[in-house]
Amino acid sequence: MGIGLWFLIPYFYLSPVQAETIVNISDFANEPLSAWESKSFDGETSYDIMTDADAPVDSPSGATRHILVARSNSSASGLFKRQRIDLQETPYLNWRWRIDKGITNANGSIDETQKSGDDYAARIYVIVDGKLIRINSKAVNYVWSSHQAAGSRWDNAFAPNNAKMLAVRGKDDTTGQWRQEKRHVANDFKLLFNRDVRYIDAVAIMTDTDNTQQQAQAAYADIYFSAD
Repeated sequence: MGIGLWFLIPYFYLSPVQAETIVNISDFANEPLSAWESKSFDGETSYDIMTDADAPVDSPSGATRHILVARSNSSASGLFKRQRIDLQETPYLNWRWRIDKGITNANGSIDETQKSGDDYAARIYVIVDGKLIRINSKAVNYVWSSHQAAGSRWDNAFAPNNAKMLAVRGKDDTTGQWRQEKRHVANDFKLLFNRDVRYIDAVAIMTDTDNTQQQAQAAYADIYFSAD
């Protein structure tokens, strides 16, 4: 699913988060999903908080084995949380994710750089709100790609000027295992947009398969920003 311009969230005041070593985004052990807003494009990807005996337990939030499970069946909807983060104080986005059922690309027919292939079993992204000038909104999408190699980057097929894709995991990565990720968000905005960014305004999660008409299942856990 192309995120298009859905992430151009309405203008509103966001007070800066106080400087901390860690700014927690997900607290799946104590926080209901109602703390996240939802956006549907084509049907509904299901998102459920569950416990998982195999999930890592060294969560900075103390959320032991509580995870978010996403299931998509030819559908596309996402969750996002509005929260302003000062990247000078906590520049690193950390998260864990796992693909349980990925998007099949056995015959090489899926091209994620095209609208027909713009689906991802797992993605998490950060948004800079354009305020009153919505075309100024920008998003970096960290994706688990079924087509590209890890480290690849490309313009989003639906909104090439506003959203950039970066494959943190790629077609050769093993599924069914938890992976720990850490990205310097300001550096990635500079790399992908050639733009210096101090604040991000929202974090989003999406598992979507509406363009490829497939099924996918992924799990997310321990999303937080850190100073190092």
